[in-house]
Amino acid sequence: MIDVRPFASLGAFRNDWLDTHHHFSFGQYHDPARSGLGRLLVWNDDEIAPGTGFDPHPHRDMEIVTYVRDGAITHRDSLGNEGRTEAGDVQVMHAGTGITHAEYNREAAPTRIFQIWIRPDQQGVTPGWAARPFPQAGDTLQVLASGRSRDKETDALPLYADAAVLAGRLRAGQTARVTISPDRAAYLVPATGAVTVNGTHVAGRDGAAITGESAVTITAAEDSDIVLVDVAGDAR
Repeated sequence: MIDVRPFASLGAFRNDWLDTHHHFSFGQYHDPARSGLGRLLVWNDDEIAPGTGFDPHPHRDMEIVTYVRDGAITHRDSLGNEGRTEAGDVQVMHAGTGITHAEYNREAAPTRIFQIWIRPDQQGVTPGWAARPFPQAGDTLQVLASGRSRDKETDALPLYADAAVLAGRLRAGQTARVTISPDRAAYLVPATGAVTVNGTHVAGRDGAAITGESAVTITAAEDSDIVLVDVAGDAR
């Protein structure tokens, strides 16, 4: 089943520095029908004004993935990590036993990110942070971060969760195919452009919850940047 969630239907919050849309229940937005997908709990579409950002705040026992769509995000945390992640790249933070971090837009233009939270398989792990650039060209989705056993020998950033974050850029007319185990689920968002997923149209920044499918065929209706999260189908 492909359940399309139009961008206009997402939860939303806006203040003088943050314009955010929630694919799943988050903060003051609560929809019982959108309370996560398996271990995927949060997918926020954030636009952060120049010179602003998220001041230091704590997290525990969560895998937090940030995919930068436009601009760059500067990370700083209580472990002494600091780095700048640019558009098309990804950063992963293991909250584990506890970490305090800040995320700022130090750029001259708005920064746009997807912030994705995944429930870990293990609690109380050592907290950490890493970022890595990945190419976004070709007719496939590349595994950017993963805790799936089949990805252990790849250069994907590690996750302490049975999940994987994939991304890719498809030119208009190109097709990519992603295999999904029957007991798993996936969530797909075109960061730009528009695609069909097993023949179902998904516009830019719409979400598509994918369940009960052994594979999905993604065809770009126009040049499209795509992010997909594959997760275990339960939320243990």
